[in-house]
Order: sequence, then structure tokens, then C-alpha cells
Amino acid sequence: MTKKMSWTMNQMQKTTGVSTDFLSSSEMQKVKAFHMSFPEYAETPLRSLENLSKRLEVKGIYVKDESYRFGLNAFKVLGASFAIAKYLAKRLQRDIGELSFSMLASPEVREQLGEITFVTATDGNHGRGVAWAARQLQQKSVVYMPKGSSLTRLENIRAEGATASITELNYDEAVRLAAGKAEEHGWVMVQDTAWEGYEEIPEWIMQGYGTIATESLEQLQRVGVEKPTHVFVQAGVGSFAGAIQGCFASLFGHERPKTVVVEANVADCLYQSAIANDEKPRIVGGEMNTIMAGLACGEPNHVGWNILRDYSDLFFSCPDEVAAKGMRMLGNPMGSDCRVISGESGAVTAGLLALILEKDCLAEVKKSLQLNQDSCILLISTEGDTDPEKYRSIVWDGEYPSCQ
Repeated sequence: MTKKMSWTMNQMQKTTGVSTDFLSSSEMQKVKAFHMSFPEYAETPLRSLENLSKRLEVKGIYVKDESYRFGLNAFKVLGASFAIAKYLAKRLQRDIGELSFSMLASPEVREQLGEITFVTATDGNHGRGVAWAARQLQQKSVVYMPKGSSLTRLENIRAEGATASITELNYDEAVRLAAGKAEEHGWVMVQDTAWEGYEEIPEWIMQGYGTIATESLEQLQRVGVEKPTHVFVQAGVGSFAGAIQGCFASLFGHERPKTVVVEANVADCLYQSAIANDEKPRIVGGEMNTIMAGLACGEPNHVGWNILRDYSDLFFSCPDEVAAKGMRMLGNPMGSDCRVISGESGAVTAGLLALILEKDCLAEVKKSLQLNQDSCILLISTEGDTDPEKYRSIVWDGEYPSCQ
């Protein structure tokens, strides 16, 4: 196994930890109802990989395929659209439960609120979601991308009507740039990274991601699975991972699924926070060169971190080869299993799960997580081939061969 992979059990896990009330079942029903009001809404598929489950000797592996979300090939629009809607609802002094997409997109609301510019920093998927949601709701957007960002992702953002550019900054520096521009021009920052004094919108974004947990659980229950025994979640700043973890912690309490948090090893701020074992989040700096562009974030969202700190079971720091393995596995399924086109950040959890179940050197992890023939594992493929050329270079041409 590559020396670049490392893991730690969470020594800070608590039976009763930080409040997850903002991710409660009642709040998630409001969120889902709003998302369902979009004409583009459709439940994304949950794929049962029965043949892979047999090969890896577990009861079930289920992959939530977010490449179908609103036609945008990634999940991020869920958070962006709900946060923008909540902001507009607050300006209108209305509860989001009383409002639909069509109401917020109406000329009357546009006339009442005037022109609003939403600004964000992104590797691609979040920015595209902000741009799409802003355009749908008759508003403007500005997007800053870190250096090394995909030109394809940049053009996809511009196609949604945003003013977008690639900077010479890393992700966290681009976030600070966007925050400065928001203050300078009176724009509204829509970022899933939280810091002191900027928590409300990140929490709204996390609530938006909760639709994935709600849909997944409903879909599992339709096929006779009350809840997953294990959930593997990928993490950048930790907003998505914290949202999924928080939803299940709120719903199931101490009977929640075991959760594994997975990061790119050059941007493993949550893993570093976990091994520090003093409850405070840690920051990772540097270039953060990884194919997992959506996970190349060095400064945790402290709201997400608090949830992951208190309720997660294990943190993994993974090299790019693990993501590449997952991409090839999902794109070339066994037998009658459905094909899932999963991008670099979307597939790392699948690659890691296979390694844990197959490699003797990870037997301790398998035992600690109680992964066995009774396990039903939920994975979330958060993006499709959002960078098609990179996808083909990995899946067709064998870039980033598997760990040995």
C-alpha cells in the first residue's frame, strides 16, 4: 500500500455532541420541498452494486449518483440554490416553507428586491451551482477559481451567465478574495466555508446538501434497507460531509451509521484536525495539487468540523490513485451492476472501500469499522465527468494506476 495513505480512528467521538437541529428531519423536509419546486427536479438514482457487493463480501453497496442533479453533473447546486433562496426569503421576511422556486423567480420579487450579485470561490462545481441558481432566480453572479482549475469547468460556469475567472491563488486564498470583493461591492457571499461572523449562509448550504441524505434514506427503505450500516463521505472543507453526517446523527442518534470521512492527502485538514485530538480544526496550506479538485481545500468549515468531530468514526487521507481506482471500478462495473460515471472527487470513497475490504494491510480498519457480510454501505458519487478529458485520461489511458 502506498505510504501516502493514512487513517485515524476518531478519539473525540461523542454520544451527544454538538447540536444538529438545523439538519433535523423537519428542516430537511422543508429543504426537499423547495428543491422539488424546481421544474428540473428529479430524484437522482441510487445504484445497487450487487455483484461488487458479492465480490467484496458485504451485504450491499449503494451508490447515490449525483451526476444527474438538475442536469449540472454534480451535487453542489443543491446547497447553492437553497442558500440563495433562503437569503431571498430573509430579505422578503418570509419563511422558506411558504415559498417556491416560481415565486422567488417572479418579476414581482425581482422588482421588490432589485438586482443582487452573488459571489463565490470554487474549483468548478459549486460555482456552476451558484451561477445556475442565480440565473434561475433572475440575479447575477461572480465566480473566482483557484489556479490550475479546469478550463472546461470555467466555461461551464460562464455558460450559466456568471462573470468567472481563474486566479493565481489557491482555493482558500480565492475564498478570501471573493469575501473581499463582496465587502467592497456590496455583493452577497455564497460560500460553504464558515468562519467567525460568517456562518448563516454556510449552514443554509449544508441544509441544501441534506436533500441527498433524505432521498438516499427514502430510496434505501424502498428496497428494504432501514438505514445503511456505514456511510463513506468525501470532504473538502467538510460542509457536505458534515451535512450528511449531521442528518443521520439527528435522525438516528447513537444508532447512526458508522461514518468514514475521506480526503485528498494534500488537503487533509480534517484528518490533521482529528490526529491533533484537541477538538480544534487545523489548516493545511500549500499548492494542494490533486486530481480531486473538489476536495482541494485546506481550511475547514468549523460548523462541519464540529459535527464530524463529534459523530464520525474514522478519517482517511488518500492519494490520487485511490480516486482513480474508484473511477475505473464504477465506470466498468461487474456483471449486471449499473455503470456510474464518477469524477475524481466523486469516486474516491468507492476506491477506498474496495481497498479496505481487499487489502490485508487494512484489515485493522475493516475490523474497527465492523465491515462484514451484514454491512450495507452508502457511497455518494458527488460528481460525474465534470472534466471529460481528465476522466478519459484516467479511465481510458490508465493515468494514476492503482496502489500496490
